[in-house]
Amino acid sequence: MSEPISPDPVREWRPDHVPVYVSNGLIGLRFEVAPLRGVATVNGFVGADPRDKVESLLPIPYPLVGDVSVDGTPISSVPLGALLREQRYDFARGEVHTALTFTTGGVRADIDILTVCNKACPTIAMQEVTVRVDGRCELELTAGVDAGGPLGIPFLVELGSGGRYGSADGVLGWRGPGDVSSCGITWATELAGAEGCTPEFRHTVTGRTATAYRVTARPGREYRLRQLTSVVTDAFHWEPHLHAVRMLDDARQRGFEALLAEHAERWAQLWRGRIELLGAPSRWQALTDAAFFYLHTSVHRASPSHTSPFGMAYWPDYHYYRGHVMWDIETFAVPALLLTQPDTARSLLGYRRSRLGGARSNAEAQGYAGAQFPWESGPRTGQEATPMGGEAPTTEHHVSADVALALARYVHATGDDEFAREAAWPVLFEIARWVASRVRHTGRGYEIQRVQGIAETGGPVDNNAFVNMSAAMALREAAALGPALGLRVNDVWARIADNLVLPRNEDGAIINHDDYRPDEPKGSTPEAAAGIFPGGYPVDPETERRTFSAAVDNVDGYLGSPMLSAMTGVYAARLGERDRALELYERGFAEFVAQPYCVVTEYSPSVYPDLPRAGPFIANLGGFLTGCLYGLTGMTLREGDPAGWCDRPVTMPQGWDGVHVERLWVRGRPATLTAVHGEDRARLDLA
Repeated sequence: MSEPISPDPVREWRPDHVPVYVSNGLIGLRFEVAPLRGVATVNGFVGADPRDKVESLLPIPYPLVGDVSVDGTPISSVPLGALLREQRYDFARGEVHTALTFTTGGVRADIDILTVCNKACPTIAMQEVTVRVDGRCELELTAGVDAGGPLGIPFLVELGSGGRYGSADGVLGWRGPGDVSSCGITWATELAGAEGCTPEFRHTVTGRTATAYRVTARPGREYRLRQLTSVVTDAFHWEPHLHAVRMLDDARQRGFEALLAEHAERWAQLWRGRIELLGAPSRWQALTDAAFFYLHTSVHRASPSHTSPFGMAYWPDYHYYRGHVMWDIETFAVPALLLTQPDTARSLLGYRRSRLGGARSNAEAQGYAGAQFPWESGPRTGQEATPMGGEAPTTEHHVSADVALALARYVHATGDDEFAREAAWPVLFEIARWVASRVRHTGRGYEIQRVQGIAETGGPVDNNAFVNMSAAMALREAAALGPALGLRVNDVWARIADNLVLPRNEDGAIINHDDYRPDEPKGSTPEAAAGIFPGGYPVDPETERRTFSAAVDNVDGYLGSPMLSAMTGVYAARLGERDRALELYERGFAEFVAQPYCVVTEYSPSVYPDLPRAGPFIANLGGFLTGCLYGLTGMTLREGDPAGWCDRPVTMPQGWDGVHVERLWVRGRPATLTAVHGEDRARLDLA
């Protein structure tokens, strides 16, 4: 397998560039030119959104703040800062490298910065700043934590090694607004190239707490400052500052080089699940690699609060859905993780199990039985956190079914019996009860009335196809899982699933909802097609063909919108329309990618140029990966022998010969997937 394709280096930063994103799924950092200052988040740290007053992921003090001062002039004091020589991602190793030049008083300093959120040690962020000068000067290097930006207050500031907190340079305890969450941040530094230099510990009125080193620098020498920072929230430990010190001590014992090596090895293992597009132009492989990277860098099995539609990425220019947990992840991202990072998928789905009580309360408040998962789930409580206004929280009723299907597919993919019994079954049972209480039995069969689907048309409709198909699939999965675990289930679940109303047009295609018109507002949203893929609702070949054909013929007005745009190429490919499939991949995915770092945005900048270029948007990139892994290959996760998962002819977009993955994890065993255009079915070979 060849190396993943990293984006080209950047040598000029522009205001319209999407900020650099560095994450391991637990910690998230964003910055523009210089990684010495930026914005940070950590999974599990929440509070009331300052504007909307709902539970939200909130920024924390920046854990890798730094500065370089030459003859008394620091980079941070110069309006334009340092000149960018080069900035580049190394997707293969999960690293960002930044090269700067800072000239003052006739002395030039070349500064190279390595920034990493460690995948092997998830509470650890690490940075290495290397400086070379071309003339003798007084050089000062600092590294620490900056609490001057986010809302909150410190409950502890301790500086200097050898104190109560061992060898740490400093410890900051931070409490968020409203005292909902707290976190501990502790760091340690080491300077190479200047023997005998004594560190100075500082705490400024602006909230910056740092370690400083002063040296008389000479040309031809290299000065290297390394920083390890541990970030722990009270979601992990009730005394997060103490536990952060413990994690830092462990990291220091391992050593900086060993930590980098362990981090790189984790990424090397992840990249064995790389989706290779056989025969496709290298541009498409680069886009696929970027999507793979941004998805896998945004999730971790250690994350206590799932992940949001933007992972751990935040920037003050947009709401980023306040870090809420939404159905986008279960439907578009989890399928791509089930076979590449099953332990991480298990953790994400475990969040839903642990928040089952909130889903029950949500159902009870609307008069239903069972569990109704929120439209926007608060990352800490799991309760409804949608801001005021709009009907989605009370009418967008496919979320619970989306959760149920993700849980069931995890069980199919992994064969994890313990998870099936302890996590999947309790959730599927309650969701099945909710669906049974939500439907209405009429002369047409079973109906789900007054709902909104993916299109979010602004008003409820009856019998939305995606909602009904998802509900039927959830009922069938619950009805099958119960007996497999030796449990009895309600016979009505299967009866409802078989008789849920699916509206159709005169040609026999499934349509979006009762009284649907293709020219209605958002009528080009391919909701019915999405019920078949990625929803998985089984239909006969002719119904599938007619439904996909109707979607492809009407989809032009939808392309550029989030989520399903990335799926539309699958629909055309399954119709055998290879040229149209490639066109839809271009407009439905490639046009969402913002350069210079191949960041997948929420809305297509070419279709919606006035909207913020917010990314990486996990639903879009996860949808693309899920489409490649399952949609184009024809693979369907189900109970029974995995050899039967691939059971339909393979059709690729024009110019693509196939899809290959060197290693997936299937029922605990490594497996290889190969799908070649024109063959009767893909091959899933278990070791």
